[in-house]
Formats: sequence, structure tokens, C-alpha cells
Amino acid sequence: MFATWFNRQSRLIQILLLLIPVVNWITEILVRWSAAFKTKSLLTIIVAILVTFLGLAFGWIDLIWCLLFKHLIFAKA
Repeated sequence: MFATWFNRQSRLIQILLLLIPVVNWITEILVRWSAAFKTKSLLTIIVAILVTFLGLAFGWIDLIWCLLFKHLIFAKA
């Protein structure tokens, strides 16, 4: 799944994917829905829905989170 692929990438690739605005939103959607389908957790599904509509706001938060922990918030699939 895409969440696993994203988490396996080097930190530089992850940061680059999250820095570019449109790429950021697409990456967020793919990673979030991939994690939601894999874990089937209510929290990951809610966050995936929120990111689908408010992805740019989550993208900058996830950029910082990714710098610190090498995965997106609530998407450690």
C-alpha cells in the first residue's frame, strides 16, 4: 500500500513530497486512505476524510511531524 511505501522512503524524499503544495495534497490523500483501508480504525478514517477536504492545512503539520518521527500523524501503517 502507499502508506507503507511512503514510510520506507528516505526522509529527504518524504520531505520533498510534503513540501510541494499540490503533490503534498495528493500524497496526503494516498497515504491517509491507504492507512485507513489497512488499519480500518475510526480515527484514521476520520483523518482521511478531513485530509481529503482540508489537505493543505494537514500537509504543513505533517511536514513537521515527518521531520520528527518519519511518518505522518495517525498513518503509521
